[in-house]
Amino acid sequence: MITLVLIGLVGGLITGISPCVLPMLPVLFFTGGAVGAEPAARPAPRRASRRPYLIVAGLVLSFSVFTLLGTLVVSALPVPKDIIRWAGLVVLVLLGIAMMFPRVEDLLERPFNRIPQRRVADEHGGFVLGLALGTVYVPCAGPVLAAITVAGASGRIGVGTVALTVAFAVGTAVPLLAFALAGRRVAERVRAFRTRQRGVRITAGVVVIALAVALTFNVTDALQRAVPDYTSNLNAALDKSGASHALAPASPKALANCVQSQMTALGDCGRAPAISGIQQWYNTPAGAALTPASLSGKVVLVDFWAYSCINCQRAIKHVQAWYSDYAADGLVVIGVQTPEYTFEADPGDVAAGAKRLGITYPVALDSKYTTWNSFGNDSWPADYLIDSTGEVRFASVGEGAYSNTESPIRQLLTAAHPGGLTLPPATDVPDTTPTDAAQTPETYLGAERANSFAPGQAGTFHTGTQSFAYPASVPDDEFALTGSWTVDSQSLTAGQGAGIQLNFMAGKVYLDVGGTGTITATVDGKTTSYPVSGAPNIYTLVDRSAPERSTLTVTLSPGLSAYSFTFG
Repeated sequence: MITLVLIGLVGGLITGISPCVLPMLPVLFFTGGAVGAEPAARPAPRRASRRPYLIVAGLVLSFSVFTLLGTLVVSALPVPKDIIRWAGLVVLVLLGIAMMFPRVEDLLERPFNRIPQRRVADEHGGFVLGLALGTVYVPCAGPVLAAITVAGASGRIGVGTVALTVAFAVGTAVPLLAFALAGRRVAERVRAFRTRQRGVRITAGVVVIALAVALTFNVTDALQRAVPDYTSNLNAALDKSGASHALAPASPKALANCVQSQMTALGDCGRAPAISGIQQWYNTPAGAALTPASLSGKVVLVDFWAYSCINCQRAIKHVQAWYSDYAADGLVVIGVQTPEYTFEADPGDVAAGAKRLGITYPVALDSKYTTWNSFGNDSWPADYLIDSTGEVRFASVGEGAYSNTESPIRQLLTAAHPGGLTLPPATDVPDTTPTDAAQTPETYLGAERANSFAPGQAGTFHTGTQSFAYPASVPDDEFALTGSWTVDSQSLTAGQGAGIQLNFMAGKVYLDVGGTGTITATVDGKTTSYPVSGAPNIYTLVDRSAPERSTLTVTLSPGLSAYSFTFG
C-alpha cells in the first residue's frame, strides 16, 4: 500500500509540472486571484482567501471520482465515451459567463443559497470551477492512469486502486495549488487587482471561456507542441514502477506462491477457485456451463487468454494439442477468455476468434473478470493445472517452456488412474516464442496505456480528434503519427491521411486492427497492402526469419481502428 501511495504521489507531481497542464495555468492564476465581485475599496472578503484551495479541492475530487468510476459508468450507459469531458467544458463556459455577468452568477448560485446559514458565492464558484477542470484534466494522467483505468474497467476498484488514485490527485494538486496561490498573492499585493475587481473578474471569465473553446477545438495542441515534453523520461521510468502489478487482486496465498515461484514441477498450491461469473460458454453441449460435478475426478487446465493477444495465439497451439491428445484420458481444458480490450467482451467476436484459432475445447467468457479475480491473475496467457481432487498443483504465466506444463499434465493424469493408464507420446508442436531480449515490447496505441509515443512531433497525445505530423526521426521502440486521428482510451481511429511510423526491433510485427478498409505497410523498401474487415484482429505486417532494427510505415483507411503493435 505504501508503494502504491508513493507511486501515485510521484506520478501526480510529474503530471502537475508536465506540458499537459500548461493550458490550465492561466485559469488557475486568474481565478485563484479573483475574489468577490464588488467594490474594490474594501478588503476582499475572508472567504475569498480560500478560493485557490476550493478550486484545487474540486479538481482533485472530480478527477478522482471520474478516473475511478467514469469508465464503469460511461461503459454501462448508451452515451458517448467523452460525455464527461463535454459536460466539463459546458460547465467551464457557464462559469466564465457567470464571472463576467453578476445576474448569470446569481441564477447559478440560487440553488446553493437555500443551504442554511451559508452564503456560497465565491466558495461554491471556486469549488464548481475545480470540479469542471477535473473532468477535462483526466486525460493528462499518464501511465498511472493506465493502471487505475484498467483496474476500474475490470471491476477491481479496491482499497489499493482508491489509494493510488487519491495519491495521484494529491500529488498533482501540489504544483497546481502553488500556482493558484501565486495568483491569490498577486491579487492581494498588486493594487490593480485590489482596485479593479470587476475588471479582474471579467478577465478571469474570458480566460475560462477561452480555455473551454481551446480545449473544444484542440487549439491547446499548438502550445503543447511548442514546449518539449520535459517529463517524458520521468513518465517512462514511472511506468516500470509496477503499479499495474500492485493493483492485481490478491489470490489465495498458496496459489500466489506457486505463481511467483516460476515452478517447473508439481507443487501444493491450494484449493482451486471457482469458475464463476461467466457470461457465455462455447464448445459445450448446448452452451451449458461446466459444473463442479462434471469436473469431479478430472484433471483440469484453466488457460487465461484473449483472442487478439498474439502471445495467447502462439500458446493456444500448444493448449489445443494437449486437449486433442489427452481429453480421452481425462483432461479438461477451460479457456477463460478475459478481455484485454472492450471489443474482446463481445460474445460474437469471441466465438469468431475461437473458431479462427481452431479452439475446440470449452471456452468461458469472463468479461466481468470474476474468475480472473478469483485466481488473482494478472497476465495473458496464464495456465493453472488442477488435479483430480480439485487442488491447484501447477501454475505458469506467459508463453514458452511448454514442456514444463505438459509434464505435470501427464503426471496428474497418471495419478488420477491408479489402475494404469497408457498415455500417447508427448506433443511435438514447434515453440515460436520470441527469444530476443532486445525485442521491442508490446506497443499500445490508445491513450490509457500508450507509453512510447515519440516526443517532438506535431500533435499531442490525448483523447479526441486531432492532427499530427511525423517528427524528423522516431526514437528506438517508439511510434509517431501523421494525419487526422481520433484518439480513444484503447485505440486510434484513422481519419484523412492517417499513418503510423514505428521504429522496432523484431522479426515479426503484428497490428491489432478492426473495421473495414485497407492497411498499407512499408518496411525495408517493400510495400504490401492488407484488406481489413470485421471485428478487431491480429494482422501480420512484417514476417522475417530474424530480428532486425527497422522502421515500419503504416497507412490506414479512414475508419479503421488500431489498438496495439505486438512482436515476435
